[in-house]
Amino acid sequence: MTETNHLLDGKTILITGGTGSFGHCFTSYVLKHYSPKKIIIYSRDEFKQFVMSNESPYRENAKVMRFFIGDVRDKERLERAMEGVDYVVHAAALKQVPACEYNPAEAIKTNVHGAMNVIDASLDCGVKKVVALSTDKAVNPVNLYGGTKLVSDKLFIAANAYAGSKDISFSVVRYGNVAGSRGSVIPYFRDLISRGETTLPITDYRMTRFWISLDQAVELVIKALAEAHGGETFISKIPSFYVKDLAEALLPGCRTIETGIRPGEKLHEVMVTAEDAPNTLEFAHNYIIYPQIVYNQRQVRDPEGKPVQDGFIYSSGTNKEWLSVEQIRELLKTVQPD
Repeated sequence: MTETNHLLDGKTILITGGTGSFGHCFTSYVLKHYSPKKIIIYSRDEFKQFVMSNESPYRENAKVMRFFIGDVRDKERLERAMEGVDYVVHAAALKQVPACEYNPAEAIKTNVHGAMNVIDASLDCGVKKVVALSTDKAVNPVNLYGGTKLVSDKLFIAANAYAGSKDISFSVVRYGNVAGSRGSVIPYFRDLISRGETTLPITDYRMTRFWISLDQAVELVIKALAEAHGGETFISKIPSFYVKDLAEALLPGCRTIETGIRPGEKLHEVMVTAEDAPNTLEFAHNYIIYPQIVYNQRQVRDPEGKPVQDGFIYSSGTNKEWLSVEQIRELLKTVQPD
């Protein structure tokens, strides 16, 4: 296990899509636990950058913070932003499933071409480690967003083939919707409740999800930055819950109505498929999927890992750890509005 106590001290870190939920939490976490040389927030929305730059603790750490307007579609701008950068965390993406379905070319430009630009700029600018954020929707994708993220994952993993003599590694972290983020159902339910609704819509009473907090998502990225040799996909061991139990935890005694699964939606979140199992190792708090192809001599499998059984699947529907309504209610106290 690699020591992470001083991992980011004196380092320059760039976060694409840095004004999003993850970028806020990651930046706050790094400022609290490390002494970085510089944190670069790379995103295309000037207003979000303005708002973030005036929030604590970013305003209090203005000497460390840099706000760089740019789009991952723009390779030249990425190269300018990455000068002197040690680590890159790639969080930028078009994530809304309906928007990606309606605007497929735009999703491809950001999620696929943008990933290629991040890879090329990192290779050309002397970056040491790149960690890309993935999603359960990239596993056996049933919508365009998932399809573009699957391609993105494959690009980052294969990027290790182009490292050559460069001291750089590319890896991926995978998790589902973060509790309380814009992509989760929690703010939607809370909004309905705030408007006096007593009936909450659930697409399917069988629907399950994994529970992961923003802090846990950040810690998984830190783990990947510390331990990755290149090509790994890191996945946290986290509990599952039924969406109907979440509704009960938010509004005790509420009525629910089953509305039917929406286009592109899955009953369960799947992080590891049976096809991944032969290349998956289990650790105390996480799984790592290793690439089928070894792209360079630096890529090694952690000897502390335990091979999973043939046919192993890590799904929110067949998970061993489950949250009760009471446990969900306690966890909700830690989920602040985005």
